[in-house]
Amino acid sequence: MKTSIATVSISGGFREKLDAIAAAGFDGIEIFELDFLAFEGSPRDVGNMVRDHGLEITLFQPFRDFEGLPEPLRSRAFARAERKFELMNELGTDLILVCSSVHPEAMGGIDRMAADFRDLGELAARYGVRVGFEALAWGRHVNDHRDAWEVVRRADHPNVGLILDSFHSLARKVDSESIRRIPGDKIFFVQLADAPAIEMDLLYWSRHFRNMPGEGDLDVTGFMRAVTATGYGGPLSLEIFNDQFRAGLPRLVAKDGHRSLINLMDRVRRAEPALSVDLPGFPGPSGVDNVEFIEFATSREEAPSLETMLEATGFVRAGRHVSKSVVLWRQGGVNVLVNTETSGFAHAAYVTHGTTVSEIGLTVPDAGASFARARALGAERYEQPIPQGELPIPSIRGVGGSMLRFLDRGPELGGIWDVDFRVSDKEPRGAGLVRIDHLGQTMAYDEMLSWALFYTSIFEARKAPVVDVVDPDGLVRSQAVETGALRVTLNGSAGRRTLAGRFIEESFGSAVQHIAFTTDDIFATAATLAEKGFPVLQIGANYYADVEARFGLDPNLNARLRAANIMYDEDAGGRFFHLYSASRPDGMFFEIVERQGNYAGYGAPNAPFRIAAQKRAARPASIPRI
Repeated sequence: MKTSIATVSISGGFREKLDAIAAAGFDGIEIFELDFLAFEGSPRDVGNMVRDHGLEITLFQPFRDFEGLPEPLRSRAFARAERKFELMNELGTDLILVCSSVHPEAMGGIDRMAADFRDLGELAARYGVRVGFEALAWGRHVNDHRDAWEVVRRADHPNVGLILDSFHSLARKVDSESIRRIPGDKIFFVQLADAPAIEMDLLYWSRHFRNMPGEGDLDVTGFMRAVTATGYGGPLSLEIFNDQFRAGLPRLVAKDGHRSLINLMDRVRRAEPALSVDLPGFPGPSGVDNVEFIEFATSREEAPSLETMLEATGFVRAGRHVSKSVVLWRQGGVNVLVNTETSGFAHAAYVTHGTTVSEIGLTVPDAGASFARARALGAERYEQPIPQGELPIPSIRGVGGSMLRFLDRGPELGGIWDVDFRVSDKEPRGAGLVRIDHLGQTMAYDEMLSWALFYTSIFEARKAPVVDVVDPDGLVRSQAVETGALRVTLNGSAGRRTLAGRFIEESFGSAVQHIAFTTDDIFATAATLAEKGFPVLQIGANYYADVEARFGLDPNLNARLRAANIMYDEDAGGRFFHLYSASRPDGMFFEIVERQGNYAGYGAPNAPFRIAAQKRAARPASIPRI
């Protein structure tokens, strides 16, 4: 499978773009004329520099407003095309994109346009180049790939073919199955982009909101299934217009782009096994059976504060690692590790972020298969020397600098605790916490799509719709990703003054800001936590007056909620109860939740009130006047 990306898709100067694209593993680039014109070298210099990076120029674009023009505009269009063909020869590329005309004087007419392309094909043949016709979603006369194909079919020239773009077809809701009737050898190029489902002007949507396949709501997999069925074997190229990407880190965007293409074609072959997909074999995605452990990296000086918090949450010191300075804290089915090593990954994480979640251990059906899939999708492996007698655990670097470790399901499930730890008390009840409900991860808003793609490509995961969370100092966008027992809420902040923004800044990008634990009886848990001195977050009385009226709650139930600072939500599936700890000085906090029925959310309507309470609690005490 040959992969490509348009230079307009990422930020930076031309050299910086090439460095990022090559490092991500792409085979080629679509070179946009603007990138070429802004570069100081000659066309030949540009072509040589691209090839020096191990890349090829798969496409030159765009050539606009060509077909269906009256004279003298038609002659001028052919003169412009000839100059482009000369330029392509100097660059060393043989394919140009001609997008359907939006010129106000374009006359349309299938036969007229076909005749124009037949003549253009003759001119292109003299220069040894090819022409691809693409239907813009907002084209004046051609805005559907079926019409573009009819023009190409009637032009009937070997140097004239079709260019398909997933955004232009899917944005107009054109049936992808119609692509299966197009001969694969007449499809010269395929461009791919996804997008969120937003009702807006097509041109504005296209220019600002495209994203990588798998990051949006369009059926790009269905589109590519139809393309693959034609026998098309040319490049798969990303053409992404996105304000965030053009302001983001080039290497991150390029890496995400390559990952999205590999994931897309893997989804295609699994959805329709009869199709021939040129992609190395690797395991399919699976869900997560259990969040087996969370590890905190900290120092010996800061560990007592963290351990006091764990004790107040009902955890009991249950064991320690056989060779490392790592203590196991446990209750119910929840395992928390406190790592105070002075070298290695955890120590590096602590030095960078302060006390932080450095590792997440996930029990999966096949640890080796999950690791192999992650590696095939560009995840970076983590390796360190393993002392004799300890378990080799497949590990990758996750998002936000943390590490994911894959543990096997089945008889080996307890292996890590039997082999790597000396456990004294395996099942203390504590305060009634039974499992980890979800992890709240915080990132800059422009990295949110990247983090979601990481999880949804490696695991069999689903994304919930994005919700806006109002912070008194800005807006945070939140999206849940769920894969079996692993639930992650991704919280992207564009403002520095929001609670999320301050956590990112003060922890230098630490990923996990809060951990939510499940209980089967939140009122009993709340009572036990109060006895243990749990620093519960105080929720204002106005909230409870509103929630009683909003849901028609029994006043006695509401009184119990208020007395314990428990918040409440419900949906069509069930009810949700949750309470929070006050934030630690590093900004991290705990949440205790009880789900009743099939409640599917995370209490998002309560987030503004929780954030306001956290900000009130963080204010310094007022100094009395003298």
